[in-house]
Amino acid sequence: MWRMFAGSLAAGQVTAAADADESVRDELAPPRGGMQRALAVLGRDRLAVLGLAFVALLVIVALFAPQLAPYPDMGMGRSSVTTRALPPSPGFVLGTDRLGRDVLSRIIYGARPALIAPLIVVLLAVGIGAPLGAVAGLMGGWVDEVIMRVCDLFLAFPSLLLAMAIVALAGPSLSNAVVALAVSWWPWYTRLVRGVAVSLRQQAFVEAARGLGAGTGRVMLRHILPNSITPILVQASLDVGTVILATTGLAFIGLGSQPPAADWGLMIEDGRALLRTAWWTSTFPGLAIFLAVLSFNLVGDALRDLFDPKEYR
Repeated sequence: MWRMFAGSLAAGQVTAAADADESVRDELAPPRGGMQRALAVLGRDRLAVLGLAFVALLVIVALFAPQLAPYPDMGMGRSSVTTRALPPSPGFVLGTDRLGRDVLSRIIYGARPALIAPLIVVLLAVGIGAPLGAVAGLMGGWVDEVIMRVCDLFLAFPSLLLAMAIVALAGPSLSNAVVALAVSWWPWYTRLVRGVAVSLRQQAFVEAARGLGAGTGRVMLRHILPNSITPILVQASLDVGTVILATTGLAFIGLGSQPPAADWGLMIEDGRALLRTAWWTSTFPGLAIFLAVLSFNLVGDALRDLFDPKEYR
């Protein structure tokens, strides 16, 4: 029995030593490149591949809408009395709306505001919120208090409700809706970047930069903001889908795009009265919104997995 115990103990020591050697090799091994990590994440997550493919398709459709739309003039708003509320058929694949316009052409043209408006909103929100968050986290004191209290003031109102109030005062249009959503969205990025700045301002490389005479602006541009790109990118990719819902929602209630512009939310509102008799007029634009939002959320989840340090091993 003593021999069996000694043998098992020796075998356990050998296994532990082998595991230790393997862990050391893993630690000393050079990290995989960004492209390899991206391919590894996409290889494990097939839904992310589908989401990325649909986002790419959405970009292509938005860029080449006049060439892809079966009826470009109907996509831009021309009505036809003879083709009103036709069901899906070989001539009109997704049917026509109450004004005789091809639903497929309208959806293709509606990809432009559905993609461009959220990107502008997110870029404006990042452009306003990220520098303010970096300044608040880096300087601290009364500057931090003032910026954070202003953020709390904006966050006290729901983002969509605040945007509705701003658009109602400024006038309904897509441009006003974009500005209103950006005004209501920037505090989230301020809080995000402030958290990064607070965690970095006591780090050795920030203290060394200050010791060498670098001012607040240089430290913010060279150290704080570059280290905030990863969380900003992940949050922005997730926010695009949310902003798509917000812009189409504003168009649905008459505060976004105005007729005869092709907008998915506006198309749903136009077909709401005919939902029982001409279901395709609202169903297919709603399906386009669903797929676009789902695709950006899947891409955001993939980016979060890609930039997660735990995924590097």
